[in-house]
Amino acid sequence: MIDLKLVQKQPEVLARALASRHSDLDVNEFLSLDARRRALLSEVESLKSQRNTASGQVAACKREGRDASALLAELGTLSDRIKELDAQTAQARVDVETWLLRVPNIPDASVPVGRDETENVEVARWGQPRSFDFTPHEHGDLGTALGGLDFERAAKLTGSRFAVSLGWAARLDRALANFFLDQHTVHADYLEVSPPYMVNRTTMTGTGQLPKFEEDLFRLAEWDYYLIPTAEVPLTNLHAGEVLEEAQLPRAYCAATPCFRSEAGSAGKDTRGLIRMHQFTKVEMVRFAHPDDSFNQLEIMTGHARRLLELLELPYRVITLCTGDMGFGAAKTYDIEVWLPAQQTYREISSCSNCIDFQARRADIRFKPKGGKSAFVHTLNGSGLPTGRAMAAILENGQQKDGSIVLPKVLVPYMAGVECIEPR
Repeated sequence: MIDLKLVQKQPEVLARALASRHSDLDVNEFLSLDARRRALLSEVESLKSQRNTASGQVAACKREGRDASALLAELGTLSDRIKELDAQTAQARVDVETWLLRVPNIPDASVPVGRDETENVEVARWGQPRSFDFTPHEHGDLGTALGGLDFERAAKLTGSRFAVSLGWAARLDRALANFFLDQHTVHADYLEVSPPYMVNRTTMTGTGQLPKFEEDLFRLAEWDYYLIPTAEVPLTNLHAGEVLEEAQLPRAYCAATPCFRSEAGSAGKDTRGLIRMHQFTKVEMVRFAHPDDSFNQLEIMTGHARRLLELLELPYRVITLCTGDMGFGAAKTYDIEVWLPAQQTYREISSCSNCIDFQARRADIRFKPKGGKSAFVHTLNGSGLPTGRAMAAILENGQQKDGSIVLPKVLVPYMAGVECIEPR
């Protein structure tokens, strides 16, 4: 959530930000709602002052033995009107808060202004895409041919956009999760967490999934619980309603969890393979940072995701998302895209974002500077990494002419010494 005072005092700043994001929200609508809230609040406070005066007059009349019936009638009228205005004021407050919950974060000044993904800016590239002396196959075909992936049985069990992993593929999925977690917890500063895979509405609202993205979530029919779309949700909300000590910043957490997404707005996209699934496993990174240090922490976190791909020997590029392509809660985002030979293109495998104080305001996460007043922390999140997309990249980049797959060397110890997946 953005700062209410900013919208009240500098509505033109938000108007420019919304225009850069191509949002259809109108700041004038907020100003009208907020003006009504203020007018109601002013009126009810005035009436409450009158009620206090009248109450004092009634008490004086009774002490002096005078008739207070007229004052009591006036007091009753005032009380009825105050009760009515209190209800209207409460609704006006809800209207203002509801409007603010729909507002995306304000992009940082360093974010390129653009309409969509075609105007994102490449900032780095690592590794040289391999040259093949044969036509490379897509990972879904490779996994199926090698007996590790079964999309038909998954469709029978559930429906489209699910996969069953068998044998080496199930082990590879587990190996990747363990490898990622070890890198984050042993070679970086993350604390591993095993959070719930279901969260409540307040938690979803805290990180910005609600109310805007409800159609993208899976909700339990008899409970007001949601399956998590990413571990960012429970990890960020670990400190909801808390005040951290300044010396505790930055704090870093990671978790390997299943993720559940309806992909409501992606009909017809990536229906084959492991790229866009309703259920997938991902290791997520979350950091809580001092406001003066958060953009430095973004570079650090992005570096952690990049290092995983380098250890896996997978070519990638890094792009800065433009204002029109950036996520709802982000002030700045780097996407890391891995090379997929069969598609002859880079595809997103990690997204690392600095949300500044946007999520902290919604979830009320603060820190206490030495000798100062508490302030909102800055929250960051990033993929580090999804196992399915990593597997897809490993299969495609490691494929051989005979149909086998050479595994990255760093994964061999996690695969019980297996260096190559051989055709059956």
